[in-house]
Amino acid sequence: MGLVLLIGNDMKYIARFIMKLFGWKMVGELPKDKKAVVISVPHTSIMDFIWGKLTFMSKGIPTFILMKKEFFFFPLGMILRAMHVIPVDRGNKDNHLVQQMVEEFKKRDTMYLTITPEGSRKKRKKWKKGFLVIAKQAGVPVYLGRIDYKYKYCTWGTRFEPSDDPDADLRYIMSTYKDAHPRHPENFSTGD
Repeated sequence: MGLVLLIGNDMKYIARFIMKLFGWKMVGELPKDKKAVVISVPHTSIMDFIWGKLTFMSKGIPTFILMKKEFFFFPLGMILRAMHVIPVDRGNKDNHLVQQMVEEFKKRDTMYLTITPEGSRKKRKKWKKGFLVIAKQAGVPVYLGRIDYKYKYCTWGTRFEPSDDPDADLRYIMSTYKDAHPRHPENFSTGD
């Protein structure tokens, strides 16, 4: 157990060092909620995963991330699972993932699930609203996380309580990112 804690603490300092080395920082307060869905926007580069994960690690906070199952080949799959990455079958359109995530929230005392609502690094005018459905059914808030490449920071963002109208919620949330600074601006859309 002591070795696991030592490795965990070492990873926190290593993540902080890497972020500082490349000029990145965490901005804002950590959430007071023990469970939440954290969206990560904008999502135009594989580097979003790297900076987002390093930000969580630098604060010693384990987070779960969803990633398409095609990345789970040997040996990368073992590494991703060790980093709390959950494989997702994007071709499966039924409700299994929502129920799976709701159950994960129920059985844990602390859980932060990070989701990219754009669903792809390619330009999407319509974001996916599954994160709102998961949060509503699990009874947890959503934090409007942001990765900013102009100023090199990551933040949890503001706390958002999902309503019974996910379409209206999504329109509002998308509007809050109109001033975002993605790595690849040509691949980002807030629906306009």
